[in-house]
Amino acid sequence: MQTVVLGTSGTTPQDVIDVARHGARVELSTEAVRALAAARAVIDALAAKPEPVYGVSTGFGALATRHISHELRAQLQRNIVRSHAAGMGPRVEREVVRALMFLRLKTVASGHTGVRPEVAQTMADVLNAGITPVVHEYGSLGCSGDLAPLSHCALALMGEGDAEGPDGVLKPAGELLAAHGIAPVELKEKEGLALLNGTDGMLGMLVMALADLDTLYKSADITAALSLEALLGTEKVLEPELHAIRPHPGQAAAAANMLAVLKGSGLTGHALAGEAPRVQDAYSVRCAPQVAGAGRDTMAHARLVAERELAAAVDNPVVLSDGRVASNGNFHGAPVAYVLDFLAIAAADLGSIAERRTDRLLDKNRSHGLPPFLAEDAGVDSGLMIAQYTQAALVSEMKRLAVPASADSIPSSAMQEDHVSMGWSAARKLRTAIGNLNRIIAVELYAATRGIELRDGLTPAPASQAAIDALRAAGVEGPGPDRFLAPDLAAADTFVREGKLLAAVEPVTGPLA
Repeated sequence: MQTVVLGTSGTTPQDVIDVARHGARVELSTEAVRALAAARAVIDALAAKPEPVYGVSTGFGALATRHISHELRAQLQRNIVRSHAAGMGPRVEREVVRALMFLRLKTVASGHTGVRPEVAQTMADVLNAGITPVVHEYGSLGCSGDLAPLSHCALALMGEGDAEGPDGVLKPAGELLAAHGIAPVELKEKEGLALLNGTDGMLGMLVMALADLDTLYKSADITAALSLEALLGTEKVLEPELHAIRPHPGQAAAAANMLAVLKGSGLTGHALAGEAPRVQDAYSVRCAPQVAGAGRDTMAHARLVAERELAAAVDNPVVLSDGRVASNGNFHGAPVAYVLDFLAIAAADLGSIAERRTDRLLDKNRSHGLPPFLAEDAGVDSGLMIAQYTQAALVSEMKRLAVPASADSIPSSAMQEDHVSMGWSAARKLRTAIGNLNRIIAVELYAATRGIELRDGLTPAPASQAAIDALRAAGVEGPGPDRFLAPDLAAADTFVREGKLLAAVEPVTGPLA
């Protein structure tokens, strides 16, 4: 099994994916353990002084004015975890919880939080045991971090609440810890606060969204090229010289991908005999690189934000390298929330343009010779009419999901926390949007491959044929009389989501950008 070693300087997107999705083990480096011990010594020294220090010897948020006596401080740390574990709604996905836990450990390992090494080791042990605390959909405002989600994870470290074992069975967290030989933690000064004061949930979902979207944008370039072929469009608009004079890197990459897929095609160039000459293709075909490219450039910006956040230590207060313990506002999720919303906007537009190409394939007045709805016997057969309805419903929802969460703020904690990021909400709706986008691309793939196969006597590009062959081998049927469509669409959805479309095409085209 792969092992990820956490030091003091953050982590990488691939490490997050490996731990969250693939169950990689987590270890603390010797450097991290030393930094943890040094920061804890600073906290212990402050805890021994009579002067109040926020998070060490005071209450929290609007209750920070109360100085807490020594004998009540352990109870204070337990209480903040118990009271903040107030999430509601459905459980979030296992991979999200693992990313959340791993990224909180990443900040703890930085040596800026004052958490003891043994607490950090317990966090790693819980991850390595495959124990996943129950975290609920609602409870984070994205400021003071993802408070409720992180609190549910901290609660499990204390042996309280519920968690899922590696076998997928839900049990009391204390039972699962005992079964794996893990002692529950007894929190000391500042540790409860440090375990729940970060942007880890929204960041984990951002990292995984970027990985998913990387595959989806390449897949969308392939389906756009397939639709262009099925519509007998021209590949001339993809020439690199045209994109060099508008130098957006994402646009050039998308055009190059489409051109690579179309190499050797016998369907391009408006080649339908007897049809009136076409000077230009519709925008949904001709402008595919511009839309997909703008989304790619949005992803590049989001990736930069994620990399910065992965290198960050997000807590309040923090232990600085000069020994000071300083309050700050670094827990505010605005940087992450903005790009999560930006990605949802770009994804909605990519879904929208894919749906327009699908609709064009089904309309006999705009498909340049294809049968109505790509049906075997139009009138007796409805063909893909309702597949496009489903696609349109998905696009419509994506437009609603593109409304920014980060434009909202709602005050909390008796107006102490009077401006919040809503970054967790932005991340949750982006995950839904990505699932929808995958389905939309799958419907375009289903329609475009059928359209190509209905072009009798014309030969598609070798890459296109490879995509068609792989899709048919996956159990998705080609043209023919009406049949139960939902299983075919579900299989196409899985084909795209699991990267099989890319895997079919790239041996012919080489790696797509």
